[in-house]
Parts: sequence; C-alpha cells; structure tokens
Amino acid sequence: MIRIDKMAATKLALSNVGLPSFTAMPVLGRGKGIGGFEKAAGLLDADQQELIIEMPRLKSKRMITLVVTDEKKTLAVETLIKINQTGKSGDGKIFVIPTTDSIRVRTGESGDITLD
Repeated sequence: MIRIDKMAATKLALSNVGLPSFTAMPVLGRGKGIGGFEKAAGLLDADQQELIIEMPRLKSKRMITLVVTDEKKTLAVETLIKINQTGKSGDGKIFVIPTTDSIRVRTGESGDITLD
C-alpha cells in the first residue's frame, strides 16, 4: 500500500530494477492514527474535534500486487521502501506472503518462469 503521489516514481523504480510487471488498484484505508486531522483540529471547537477523532476518514492509497521469485524478494522490498519512505505516517505497508505457484494462462507454463 503506497501513497497515490508515489505511484509514478514507484512504477519507474520497479521497471529500472527489472521488475516492470505488477498490478495496481485504488484502495481506501486507514492506519491507527487519526488521519492527519491535527492541522484542522486547531480550527475547530472542542465538540467538533471530538467528532473528527471518533470518525477518521479513509484515505486513498494504491495497492500494488507484485509477485516475484524468492531471489528477487529483497530487491523488490528494498526498492519499494527506497521510493516510498518519507519518514511520515502514511508511507504505506509491504506484506510479504508466499505464493505456492503461478500459471501463465496463454501457454500453460507454471512456476518461476512465469514471473520473468
């Protein structure tokens, strides 16, 4: 999950390291924070501030699905972090999960060959 404004840089960086194939989709979500309402809180009275904190809004993000071989996992993770890390809340998350197989529909091939 990454910030929307980091999508173009992420796409370029992944392509530059040899990982041009991925899927991206718009998603909405939130973390454990209150969603950047700190700035607005100073403009509102106490009752309004309470409502904002109790009902945080969902933020638009991009979810990237990138399936790579075990050998390229570290490269993928390091590239995503390098491009998307700002040091601020909302930089995103990377979930690394095992994939048992992949099959290329066009040819019926399976395994790591379908990932390159």
